[in-house]
Amino acid sequence: MSELFGVLAQAAAEPIDLKPIGIGLAIALGAIGPGLGIGMIASKAMEALGRNPEAEAKIRANMILGLVFAEAIAIYALLLGIVIAFVL
Repeated sequence: MSELFGVLAQAAAEPIDLKPIGIGLAIALGAIGPGLGIGMIASKAMEALGRNPEAEAKIRANMILGLVFAEAIAIYALLLGIVIAFVL
């Protein structure tokens, strides 16, 4: 039993590198929102096209703009992960 306590005390004395966990969380959590947003944008655009096919040009332009903004958030999360990996 004392050997176990010795190993645990030694493990507690050494610093733990949490950088990989931070990188993974930053990228994963940063991709959830844009992924859901892009899916909802595409879903509603298809719904709108089904109801009003004549407005296809306006719907497409607004959909692409929304996709760009949602994807920009995912890119920011990726950049945050890179910053955590190489700068901090």
